[in-house]
Amino acid sequence: MRRALRLTAIVAVLALGIAPALAAPGNGNGPKPDYFVVESDLAFQALPGATAYWGVHKGAGYRIEVPDDWNGSLVMWAHGFRGTGLELTVDNHPLRSFLIPSGYAWAASSYTRNDYDITVGVQDTHALATRFNGIVGTPDRIYMTGASMGGHVTAVSIEQYPSFYDGAMPVCGVLGDYELFDYFLDFNVAAQQLGVGESTFPVGSDYLTTTVPAIKAGLEASPGGWPNALNTSGENLKSLTELRSGGDRPNFDEAWFFWNTFPNFQSGAGNFLFELGAQDGTLARSPGVAVDNSDVVYQFDTDSALSPEEQTFNDEVARVEADPQARAGNGLAQVPKVAGDPGVPVLSLHNLGDLFVPFHNEVIYGQEAAANGKSDLVVQRAIRGVGHCDFTASELVTAFVDLVAWVESGVKPAGDEVTDPVAVASADFGCAFTNDPSNQHVLAAPCLQP
Repeated sequence: MRRALRLTAIVAVLALGIAPALAAPGNGNGPKPDYFVVESDLAFQALPGATAYWGVHKGAGYRIEVPDDWNGSLVMWAHGFRGTGLELTVDNHPLRSFLIPSGYAWAASSYTRNDYDITVGVQDTHALATRFNGIVGTPDRIYMTGASMGGHVTAVSIEQYPSFYDGAMPVCGVLGDYELFDYFLDFNVAAQQLGVGESTFPVGSDYLTTTVPAIKAGLEASPGGWPNALNTSGENLKSLTELRSGGDRPNFDEAWFFWNTFPNFQSGAGNFLFELGAQDGTLARSPGVAVDNSDVVYQFDTDSALSPEEQTFNDEVARVEADPQARAGNGLAQVPKVAGDPGVPVLSLHNLGDLFVPFHNEVIYGQEAAANGKSDLVVQRAIRGVGHCDFTASELVTAFVDLVAWVESGVKPAGDEVTDPVAVASADFGCAFTNDPSNQHVLAAPCLQP
């Protein structure tokens, strides 16, 4: 019963509009929408032994909570994607019940804009952290934390303001920046090519109602078999998706089933990944098409040599090249890139079976950090489960405590080798830091007991 209720809850959250809003974001080039903050909705009750502050700063709503026995550390929170609505809202920090009794203050901004606008997230969070000085006092240390899109905000923040933050904890974060949206493209052009024998971008207005049912029929081993009973083409799509979303790894079979069965928005359960492809490739602040698969080598297995079948697929699948200026921005221009060049300790968490913001984001970040000689500042942890941002309180608290100890003592904590394909593919990958004794994670592949 608990598992069924959790599945229902996740489907309900996804049905609130997260996916389609990501699938069709504004390009940010028109007049700024009339965003607004309902200041009365910002009010919240402080936990015992703490003081709550709220208000509007430079057009963004905010919440701040400070314990009476404040230890001098401030934890900033960057929220995830809010869709494209006009009301600007604020989250409480998910670790609030731990932070306040432990002496940490926290602060969170609504940002001054919705949509997938990382620039305002970075700038408004920094502005609030600065405003904290005038409201409460100057902190001794500032930790930057955020989830999903907020993980993107977190990773860019510590690179944009390298001497401002002391440590960072992005969770389920978009650490691969444009690679996330390329992945949405990958799944959909591959599904078309394998399911109906041709592919196109952008898709037509009847994509979800006509093309997607035909794709599923073309990938099934028997009528109604999607997504479990697949023919050879269907198995190839499943394998391709696994490799493009983070590599051969435990918990992918459960992820494939979940993301192609339950989440939905407007076109029916099981269409979530297809809905992510019903877009035109533009992003907030991006001048033109920002997605690109022009140099992707698609594979159906881990053998680097292309089989004749793979070569034919790569020759025929639709190719999309980003407009020349769409990814040209530096710093906070357009969709800010994550360079993988942190100057402070970073500890991240990611679900192995997340196919919305897939584990591939961690692989990219780890590779970039290594290329920049910054692997000593990055610890990454894989958590079993198929949900997006599906972490237990224990997993989050442990990660934060380990990050603080690292910042204060200089002793790097343990993590997973996310850039080693052999390690990622091992049967026990994701077990070391998954702490879920009551089985709260949705469809987590079980870890074998030693």
